[in-house]
Amino acid sequence: MWRVELHAHTRCSPDSLVSLEDFLAACRRKGLDRVAVTDHNTIQGALRLKERAPDLIIVGEEIRTREGEVLAYFIEREIPQGLPLVETIDRIREQGGVVALPHPCDRARGSAVGREVAEAVLPMVDAVEIFNARCVFPGDNACAAALATRFGKPGFSGSDAHTLWELGRAWTALPPFEDAAGFLQALRHARPTLRLSPVWVHLFSMWAKWRRARLASS
Repeated sequence: MWRVELHAHTRCSPDSLVSLEDFLAACRRKGLDRVAVTDHNTIQGALRLKERAPDLIIVGEEIRTREGEVLAYFIEREIPQGLPLVETIDRIREQGGVVALPHPCDRARGSAVGREVAEAVLPMVDAVEIFNARCVFPGDNACAAALATRFGKPGFSGSDAHTLWELGRAWTALPPFEDAAGFLQALRHARPTLRLSPVWVHLFSMWAKWRRARLASS
C-alpha cells in the first residue's frame, strides 16, 4: 500500500508560506508515495511541482464554489472559483477528473458545504474526506464518515497541510495507481490515517494571510 497525501497546500494558497522547493523536499523526506497538491483556486503550484516530480505529484485544486469547497484531482486546467457547485463538478468531470468533498461537516469553517448541501450533491461525488486533520470538533469528521457510508462513497483522510510540519500527518493508505481511473479503484480500498493536528496550526494560516497582506501593501 502507498502512503498518499490527498490534501496539501503550498505558498500558491493565500494561507500558506511553504515554498515549492521545501514542499517537494518534505514529501521525499517523509516517504510519501503520492501527494495531491490542492491549493485554493489555483493549479499553478501543482503544475510546477508535477513538472519536477511527475512520479510523486497529483495535480489537484480546492475550489471555492458558491455553496462551499470541493476537491478536484487529476485535472489539467484550472477551474475558477465562485461558480455554482454543480457546475464546478461538471467542469471537473469534463476534464476526466475525480471529485471529492473536503471537510463537509466542519462547523468551524465557513468554506465547508455543510450537511444539507453535501446530501444533495453526494450522488454526483466520487469520494468524501471523512477525516480532516484540521477539524476542530471530532464530531465533524464523524459526520463526514457517516455521510460517506450512507451514500456508499469511499472515504479518505487528508492533512489539509498548510505547513511542512503538517504534511503527511493524515495520509491515506491506497493500492498503487497511475491515473484517475486507477485512483478511483484504489479509493475503494482506502485505509485512512486518523491523526489530528493541534488546534494551533490554524494560527500559522492566519499568520500567512497577515504576512502576505503586509508584503502586498508595502
